[in-house]
Amino acid sequence: MPTIDMPLSQLQAYSGINPRPTDFDEYWERALQEMRETDSQVELIPSAFQTSTVECLDLYFTGVRGARIHAKYARPRDSKQLQPAVLRFHGYSGNAGDWNDLLGFVALGFSVFALDCRGQGGYSEDIGGVKGNTLNGHIIRGLEGHPDHLLFRHIFLDTAQLASIALTMPGIDPEQLYATGWSQGGALTLACAALEPRVRKLAPVYPFLSDYRRVWEMDLAKDAYAELRTYFRFFDPQHEREDEIFTTLGYIDIQHLAARIKGEVLLGVGLMDTVCPPSTQYAAYNKITSIKRTEIYPDYGHEGLPGLNDKIFQFFLGNY
Repeated sequence: MPTIDMPLSQLQAYSGINPRPTDFDEYWERALQEMRETDSQVELIPSAFQTSTVECLDLYFTGVRGARIHAKYARPRDSKQLQPAVLRFHGYSGNAGDWNDLLGFVALGFSVFALDCRGQGGYSEDIGGVKGNTLNGHIIRGLEGHPDHLLFRHIFLDTAQLASIALTMPGIDPEQLYATGWSQGGALTLACAALEPRVRKLAPVYPFLSDYRRVWEMDLAKDAYAELRTYFRFFDPQHEREDEIFTTLGYIDIQHLAARIKGEVLLGVGLMDTVCPPSTQYAAYNKITSIKRTEIYPDYGHEGLPGLNDKIFQFFLGNY
């Protein structure tokens, strides 16, 4: 078959090349401790959008470093039964989407929580406070300072904090907490389940934010990864710090978090993806030790994958 990356047999054995920092585990334990010590100050505000069967609420909480984070929360109205909950994460620069996008899950008895990533297209706050580029480039935000200030560290923690908050909402079944998202949303799905082990099922689709050095070596630091090239051009034009930079990015490389995942995984991947190359996705997937499977689309890239949303529905319903 045509290929833009490795043959499938090699993808299934690929282990990634971006460095893993030696203190990676300590880094994330310190980050989680900061999250646990943060007073979430949860606020629920009824949305203007309501239906006779679905209650729609704007959920706000305080994340690490004091940012107020927004999520859309839709739940069955007047439900008397325990509800499974789905966490939904959006693509890079996007937002939580329309309320209408959440109604399919609620119609099946789920509660749904859709996060707005801080500083992107929704209502979550980005409080800044780092040196260097802030106009574009959330991957590289914080690279000029201590790794504890990397923006995606904070965004990853927001996903785990939202998961924890979801489990405190009335009627949520703690045994049925699920997560899903595409591209950046796929990366956040994996990060969330890695940092919050109570996520029981997760369905990431062509996840972003994995194996940065592989992206660089494939000359695909463009599109969603363009800021890697921007960073080198602005701050390290002769690549004197290349190893240091990729090692620091290793703190927010989802492949290094993947082994922490406990939930069952369904990964969707297009083998012609030039935005999030298949090898970078498999670098994370191959480190997952829990029950897992893939849905492979040989002729598709970073685009809609026919039938996959239906399979994700069935996966969360226990029918697939």
